[in-house]
Amino acid sequence: MDKFQYGFTRFGFMSICIGSIALVCLISRFSTSFFDYSLQKFEFSFPETELRRNVYTAGEENRVVDSRDIVSQQILSIRSSNSTKKLSRRKMVEQGLVKARASIHKAATNRNTTVFINDLPNPEIYRNPSALHRSYLEMEKRFKVYVYEEGEPPLVHDGPCKSVYAVEGRFIMEMEKRKTNQFRTYDPDQAHVYFLPFSVAWLVRYLYQGNFDAKPLRTFASDYIRLISTNHPFWNQSSGADHFMLACHDWGPLTSQANKDLFNNSIRVLCNANSSEGFNTKKDVTLPEIKLYGGEVDPQLRLSKTLMASPRPYLAFFAGGVHGPVRPILLNHWKQRDPDMPVYEYLPKHLNYYDFMRSSKFCFCPSGYEVASPRVIEAIYSECIPVILSVNFVLPFSDVLRWETFSVQVNVSDIPRLKEILTSISDEKYEWLKSNLRYVRRHFELNDPPKRFDAYHLTLHSIWLRRLNLKLP
Repeated sequence: MDKFQYGFTRFGFMSICIGSIALVCLISRFSTSFFDYSLQKFEFSFPETELRRNVYTAGEENRVVDSRDIVSQQILSIRSSNSTKKLSRRKMVEQGLVKARASIHKAATNRNTTVFINDLPNPEIYRNPSALHRSYLEMEKRFKVYVYEEGEPPLVHDGPCKSVYAVEGRFIMEMEKRKTNQFRTYDPDQAHVYFLPFSVAWLVRYLYQGNFDAKPLRTFASDYIRLISTNHPFWNQSSGADHFMLACHDWGPLTSQANKDLFNNSIRVLCNANSSEGFNTKKDVTLPEIKLYGGEVDPQLRLSKTLMASPRPYLAFFAGGVHGPVRPILLNHWKQRDPDMPVYEYLPKHLNYYDFMRSSKFCFCPSGYEVASPRVIEAIYSECIPVILSVNFVLPFSDVLRWETFSVQVNVSDIPRLKEILTSISDEKYEWLKSNLRYVRRHFELNDPPKRFDAYHLTLHSIWLRRLNLKLP
C-alpha cells in the first residue's frame, strides 16, 4: 500500500469514528431532553437522582421505560412507599409507648418485692419501686434519643466536665461520644425525643459580655432552633414538645426564653429548677448539680468504711457566702452562735470544709442566688443529712424518690427554730435517714462509664417519663 492509499484509509477511519461519536451524542441529548420534558409536562417533583436510581436500576423489568404512565406509576409508588415507611416507623414509636404505659400501669399495683429487689434493694426511698423498676426496664428496651448534628464546638457538642457545671459536659459526652450508648439513634424517625446539644455554661463563657445581659445567649439559642427547624421537620411537627435542652448553669432558664415553644413546650432539663420562674413539673426535669474536681468526685467524699463509721460530734454545719434571700436569714440567726452548729459565712483557711461535713449529722443547704446548690449532693456523699432551706425548689428525681426518707425540709420561716427541729429527731429516725442516704447515693453519682440507675440514667429516665406523658398526634 502506497503512502497515498494509507493516508486516505486513515482519514476515512477517523471520519467514521467522529461521525459515530457525534451520532451517539445527538441521540443521548435527544433522550435526555425528552426525559426532562416529561418531568416538566407531568410536574414530577421527585428528585431526578433518586428517580433514576429507583426506576432504572431497581430491576430488569424497569430498565426500559417507554410509557409515560408506567414512569408516573413507578414514581408515585416509590414516593408512596417511602412515605409509608416513615409513617409506619413513627406509628411504631407511638405504639411502643402505648405498650410501655400499659406495662408500667400494671406494675404500679404489683406489691411483689421479688420483682425489683435486686435492682432497688431499699424500696422505702421510692414513691413506687415496682412502677419505677418496670419503667426503667421499658426505657432500656425502647427509649431512643436523636441528637442534632448542626453546630460547631465548643458552643455545641461540648461542655464543661469539671467544676460546678460538670453535668452539662458529661451528659453531652455520654450522649454523643460514648460508642456503647444504647439510647442514641441516628434515624430521627425512630426517636422518642430530640436533643438540642448546646451548652449554656459555654455560651456564658464565650458570649457573655459582663453586663448581666443574657441577650447573646438567647440570640444563639433562637438562631439554633431556627436552624434545626429549617433543616428538619420534627420541631415544627410537635412545636418542640418532644425536644429537650439541658443546662446546669444558673442562666439555663433565661436562655430557654429565646423561643416561646422552647420555654412553654419543650422538656427543659435544668439544675436551676425554680417553680416560681416557670419551671413546670409536668414537662421539665430537675438536673442534680454535681461538682467535680478534675472530672472526679473529691477524694474526701468517696464512699468508704471510714466515712460510714466516722464520728459526728456536730449537730449541723454550714459555710458559704451571703447571697440570695435565704442565706442572710440563716447567718443572721446562727452565724457562730452555737458550738453544736458551726455556721460560717466564709470558712477560715485553716479549717477543712469536707471535714466539717463528715463530722456533722445534718448539713444546711440554703439557696443562694438561685435555688440549686451542689451542697445538696455533697451532703449526700458525706452521709450528712441534707436540711433543705429553699423556696420553690423542685428537688432532683422527686418524681420517683421520696426525699423525706433521706433529708429534712424546713420552711424558711422556721430557720430561727432549726436547733429545736433537729434535736427533736430521735436517734432511731436519724439512723433511718442516714441508712436511706447511703442507698440513695448511687442515684446521684456520675460514673465513667455510666452504671444502671446512676445520675446519668435517672436523668434520662426523667426525660423518658415526660415523653411517656406526651401523646403526639
